[in-house]
Amino acid sequence: MQEALAVAAPKRTRFPLSLTIIRASVPSLRETALTLSSAILLILSFPNFDLWWLAWIGVAPLIIAVSMASRIRTAFLLGLLWGTIFFYGTCWWLTYPMIHYGHVPGWLAYPLLVLPVILGATFPALACAFISQTVSRFGSSALWAAPIFLVSLDWLRYAITGEVWNAIGYSQAFHPFFIQPARWGGVYLVTFLILTVNAAIAFVFRDRTRVRIGLAIGIVFLVAICSTAIYFNRPAHSSDDNIAFIVAVQPNVPMENSDARAMAQLLQRHVDLSKKGLRVAPNNNAITRLVIWPESPMNFSYTRDPQLQNVVGAFARANHTLVLLNSLESAPNDGSYNSAILVNQEGQKVARYDKIRLMPFGEYVPLPRWLPGSGSVRGIVGEFTPGSSYTLMPLGAIRAGVFICVEAIHPSIARTFTNNGADVLINISNDGYLGPTAVMRGHLANAVFRAVENNRDVIRVTNSGISAYIRADGSVSDETKGFQQDVRTWTISKGAGGTTFYARHGDVFVYLCALITLGIVSATLMRRRSVQ
Repeated sequence: MQEALAVAAPKRTRFPLSLTIIRASVPSLRETALTLSSAILLILSFPNFDLWWLAWIGVAPLIIAVSMASRIRTAFLLGLLWGTIFFYGTCWWLTYPMIHYGHVPGWLAYPLLVLPVILGATFPALACAFISQTVSRFGSSALWAAPIFLVSLDWLRYAITGEVWNAIGYSQAFHPFFIQPARWGGVYLVTFLILTVNAAIAFVFRDRTRVRIGLAIGIVFLVAICSTAIYFNRPAHSSDDNIAFIVAVQPNVPMENSDARAMAQLLQRHVDLSKKGLRVAPNNNAITRLVIWPESPMNFSYTRDPQLQNVVGAFARANHTLVLLNSLESAPNDGSYNSAILVNQEGQKVARYDKIRLMPFGEYVPLPRWLPGSGSVRGIVGEFTPGSSYTLMPLGAIRAGVFICVEAIHPSIARTFTNNGADVLINISNDGYLGPTAVMRGHLANAVFRAVENNRDVIRVTNSGISAYIRADGSVSDETKGFQQDVRTWTISKGAGGTTFYARHGDVFVYLCALITLGIVSATLMRRRSVQ
């Protein structure tokens, strides 16, 4: 009888081991919904939506979903999903030059962007795996480690890829009250404080006891107290007399190549806008005049173009002004530098800075030369040579550190200029090749943090917008509109001087977070082995 029953019993379907593991790792519908909502909320906190306050609650659903995951692999997949959606939603504008200048069809350009986005998403995915593993070993109290893990892996993303455009702290760039901690720990400390509030929300959600609610409220209150104290103890702006008059020219040069006649007209546009700004200059010989032309698609080549030298020199002498302009300069081995040139009141070149941090797939191709097709890409993009010297520009009684375009996203550039003695920072840029997209305010947000981190005013002058004056406390004034000719005039002083903790010591805070992450992960693995 038993044998008969055994024969009659239906056979269970067996799946291959690999398929079984995959099926067991797939997130639940609830976990997926929480992760998707988190990514969307965070996207909305960035330009051009600017719902900045959503960042303070937007990561909590992800932390909750990861803490609920039954397996580390599931947490990794949730982090990968979150990172892919968030990074794509905040960097979709990278398809603009592919479509408009590379002539890649839209149906191909948008999917192509997914590949580098997934690469970036592996870093928050690893952080989520760490969170899940720590919670499974030490309980839900380990959720307080989530901000440390996420910040550490975000720093690792920058160290490996050179991209930290959408660090969560940048969502607060236009609200000076929230970004003053950057003077101590850069954008990563601001990110950490935001994530701590999110972790407090997730901590309460897991178990709404009075003790947990009280602890979470206490942590949030502590973050608020720290931010308030740092804000009201920020350095006061110097009351020194104004010693430099700045004319910022936004010429709105089109990206398309033009013939010689059109180029001559565009050069004259630079001169006319400069003269317009100088009309309101104070009649005081003690005040240095400086006209700033932005990074431009015109590819000025000052050293190799005698006509440009004559035009700029004659203008500088006639108006007794310094002129700062972008120039394509010769580099060794037939290369080219993307440079900033300073011409003095006598029409002579007195300083040159060669851009150090180049933009991948814009100024160089980060592909091995032996890789098939890399030569074709280089033919389209070009291959610039990076500079190596942090040259300061003498502006009368003050000195300026000039960084070019994408260098605004690299904190070390502005830090080095500041530590070398820069009294003011100048950012010249051309964002026109990325079109009328969120990149315009996003790039401005990066420059805002460079001002706060170093306690230096930042003068941002762009080809097509957004040009603006950024004070050392992060407040932004006199913004221009995008893709319009415009001119701005500002007066600047030497400033209060001194350097911030961040300027002197850099990313010490995030290095500490990385060490703590290694310690916690190591302790988790050791405990796992002891249990086994």
